[in-house]
Amino acid sequence: MSEAKTTTNHDEIRKWVEARGGHPAVVRTKGPGGILRVDFGDPEEALEPVEWDEFFRIFEENALAFLHQDESGSGGKSRFNKFVERGR
Repeated sequence: MSEAKTTTNHDEIRKWVEARGGHPAVVRTKGPGGILRVDFGDPEEALEPVEWDEFFRIFEENALAFLHQDESGSGGKSRFNKFVERGR
C-alpha cells in the first residue's frame, strides 16, 4: 500500500487535485466558510463548487493540512484525500 503524505503547500494541493480531475468544493455549514471537500464529479448534492482563493482561505483559517495518497495499492493514481488539523 502506498504511503499517505501531508502537505500545506497550496500549489502541491492544487496540482494533486487537478491531476485527478478534481475541483475545490465545500459543504456549507451554519458557521462561516464550510467543510472543505474535493469534488471528483461523483454525485453529491451537498457539494458547492468554490474558487481556489476561497478554498485556501477556509483552509488557512482552519489551520488545516491535506492528507493524500499519490498511488493506490495496485499502483494506479489514488484519489484518497482528507483534511486534517495541522500539528501544533
